[in-house]
Amino acid sequence: MRQSIFPQTSKPLPAVKTRSMKPTWQVIRRLAPLLTVIVALVAWQVVFNLKLYPPFIIPSPATVWDKALTVIGDGSLLYHTGVTLANVLAGLFVGLFLAVTLGYAIAKTPILEEFLSPVIVAVQSAPVVAYAPLLVIWFGSGPTSKIVTGALIVFFPMLMNTIVGIRTVPAPLRDLMRSMQATSWQTFIKLEVPAAMPVLISGLKISATLAVIGAVVGEFISANAGLGFLINLSRSQYDTPLVLISVLTLTLIARLLYSLVALLEHYVLRWQRRTNRTI
Repeated sequence: MRQSIFPQTSKPLPAVKTRSMKPTWQVIRRLAPLLTVIVALVAWQVVFNLKLYPPFIIPSPATVWDKALTVIGDGSLLYHTGVTLANVLAGLFVGLFLAVTLGYAIAKTPILEEFLSPVIVAVQSAPVVAYAPLLVIWFGSGPTSKIVTGALIVFFPMLMNTIVGIRTVPAPLRDLMRSMQATSWQTFIKLEVPAAMPVLISGLKISATLAVIGAVVGEFISANAGLGFLINLSRSQYDTPLVLISVLTLTLIARLLYSLVALLEHYVLRWQRRTNRTI
């Protein structure tokens, strides 16, 4: 009887080690953001201790923390954050409504793209900072100019994602809906919206962060309240801790909006995950 050339062994493969290492790797991934923050704070403190720059240019983390407690305690940070957040949300909703409506119309009627694309590209080719002063002149120094600025910066990426999402709906599925005598509304609700939703959610993630930039740009130009105004005021007074606090607050707003969109994505696209598991 011939003996097999392959070694016979009853020992299990090293898959057990992989399973034992998997929880450890997950813990490291979860702690990675916290470790990054700790490393950044330590590096910040080291730079401060080396006295490479004067304290009014690079203050210590403790100084910034004390300033944060002060502006939170007197309510000024909360007030300016509320003003900016209101401008961000209003600009985001206006920009999304216009972009999705026009994007759907362009996707369904390609002739509109020929007429509107020169104007859209011309507006988007110039930075928002360039024509933000014009918006202040036209709409005043109140919240309207900030909302318009935020809507304009949100508009283009969401418009492109809407067009791409609607146009990439598979043609066989459209034929199937027509063969079942589905109405335009039924096709829109049961086919186009679910099929385009992953692309629309991607555009919404981008737009949510860009809306913060649009609102702050408007506040930089002309404002009497908001985090952009607070940054300008503290910069003119060389109050670097307050500048850092305002910037970090803007970062938290952008991160919060992004997380909300990610939560919406997890809820809306559950059907896609179930379909992938069944396949």
